Amino acid sequence: MPEQHLSDFDFELPPELIAQYPLADRASSRLLHITEDVLEDKTFRDIENFLRPGDLLIANDTRVIKARLLGRKATGGAVEALIERVTGEFTAISMIRASKSPKPGSKVLFATPGDDAVTAEVEVTGREGEFFALRFEKPVLEVLEAFGRVPLPPYITHAPEKSDESRYQTVYAEHPGAVAAPTAGLHFTEELLERIRARGVDIEYVTLHVGAGTFQPVRVENLSEHHMHSEWYSMPADVAAKINAAKADGRRVIAVGTTSLRTLESAADRVGHVEAGARDTALFITPGYKFRIVDALVTNFHLPKSTLVMLVSALVGRERILEAYRHAVQERYRFFSYGDACFIEKARGS
Repeated sequence: MPEQHLSDFDFELPPELIAQYPLADRASSRLLHITEDVLEDKTFRDIENFLRPGDLLIANDTRVIKARLLGRKATGGAVEALIERVTGEFTAISMIRASKSPKPGSKVLFATPGDDAVTAEVEVTGREGEFFALRFEKPVLEVLEAFGRVPLPPYITHAPEKSDESRYQTVYAEHPGAVAAPTAGLHFTEELLERIRARGVDIEYVTLHVGAGTFQPVRVENLSEHHMHSEWYSMPADVAAKINAAKADGRRVIAVGTTSLRTLESAADRVGHVEAGARDTALFITPGYKFRIVDALVTNFHLPKSTLVMLVSALVGRERILEAYRHAVQERYRFFSYGDACFIEKARGS
């Protein structure tokens, strides 16, 4: 592929368009329909009109964990941790922010929100690159549920509120492990999903646990030098069989969110056959990528110069995506996790 540059994926975004809170009704958000030839302003409930009988809709059923922990080192210094990945029942790797990085063997005390007297003790056991390895005295997920806070993205400026515990979660979330929501799925309600099924659309689920690396910026201008953070995914055997059957029949496979898309494309071999199993993926999709599985994508609007803008540009072209984003800014769409959505149909030849 030709050399691609970070600056090619920049665009002007007024900060007031960054959604700070979700709408009261999930499905009342706006929807921009994007194809090679069409830009249509719709509402999210209109998505069922873009789906056809026989389509296979694939969503990510990961559940967001309360991955942000606040506390102190045993020596007294303040500590903030963002769990990157739960690696075992009692272990995890984490980003840690502190005045001095904790050393292996040191202890950290994380406090219950609103009550510094109640703490959970965690041992730092080592380093894994930029992350710290942690060992918990109690099961990690139990500690996070009791002591953690919802890990809202850095561009959401309010402190996590009780409502975020449900609204920063899809209605079909099942498997805990993500530290960021698969936000395209936040627009779906149970009622809308039932209406989609009634149209003859099959809905199936894969799991990709979104990591903290999703918030890390691209730090190189030449994109060939960028290395994606890896994330764990699971492709169930029955879902793989349905995807392979849909592709064999010429039916569309539509991803709900970039995490579902990366799972589908990561699980595909070179001839477009999806393989079941659980593994890590560090797939980096930029314009010129040839999609093996995905025909269309439901997704939110993404950060300038982010890997996700590059991914959606691979579907319909960089210029088309930047044109669509300029339209979205002009029409005052709401951006990012709690914002509005797009339905992007893959361009011919992508």
